[in-house]
Amino acid sequence: MEHWITEWWIRFFIGAIGSSFIAVVAYRLRSLSLSGAWSAIVMGTCYVTLGDPMWFSVLLAFFISSSVWSKWKRHHRTKRKAESTYAKTGRRDALQVWANGGLGLVLCAGHACWPGAGWLYAFVGVMGGVNADTWATEIGALSRTAPRALLSGKAVAPGTSGGVTPLGSAAALIGAVFIGVIAALLAPAGVTSGGLIAAAAVAGFAGAYADSLLGATVQAMYRCSICGSEMERAEHCGVAALRIRGCAWMTNDAVNLVSSAIAGLLAWAIGLIFYG
Repeated sequence: MEHWITEWWIRFFIGAIGSSFIAVVAYRLRSLSLSGAWSAIVMGTCYVTLGDPMWFSVLLAFFISSSVWSKWKRHHRTKRKAESTYAKTGRRDALQVWANGGLGLVLCAGHACWPGAGWLYAFVGVMGGVNADTWATEIGALSRTAPRALLSGKAVAPGTSGGVTPLGSAAALIGAVFIGVIAALLAPAGVTSGGLIAAAAVAGFAGAYADSLLGATVQAMYRCSICGSEMERAEHCGVAALRIRGCAWMTNDAVNLVSSAIAGLLAWAIGLIFYG
């Protein structure tokens, strides 16, 4: 018992120091807001304390890769046009940090209390889903092909919730596989690497499409009374915008959380094939 407590404190201090360093760097690079940085410190510390290196490494792989894509060609005209309709752009705040990594932390805590492969599969599904969605959003915004509405197939403006492109779909699949590969490289003994990659790929890709489906149906969308733009923002041109569809509480962060939960459940089900 005493040995376990000592190890716990060592992990806690390593996690706190490492997460603080990463959060400060991300804040200075304008990848995180102040609230996002504090949330990242708490979250990262908990991941390191409760889980083995795989858990924190997967979280870090998501954060670094998504931040890189967010910065890459951020001044591209097509991307700027798409981002003008997003509820949030640029620096991730606390809600975004917890929407993307909070469910994974719950799974990490569950595994710490009751170890089992199911937690790992669900985790790679959750993180594969958020990574796939982020890559699809960031890279898909650069597509020269107009997005198509997921439900109707009609061409829509860049940045429209529920719009998909071939480039964004390809990015989603690669982003999901990327998470699976990172998890497989660091997976504990007895966990099938191929199973983790397959679960991340299938569930992550499905999670990204679930995000688009929710965006096309129940996510709150608004129209600016000044310029007429349709967007995720409840305020535009300095005035309150009119909600034209969706539920007011179903924000982009809520959509991310729900779609990642769907991906996690699917990955857990896929995992049953590999571990029993």
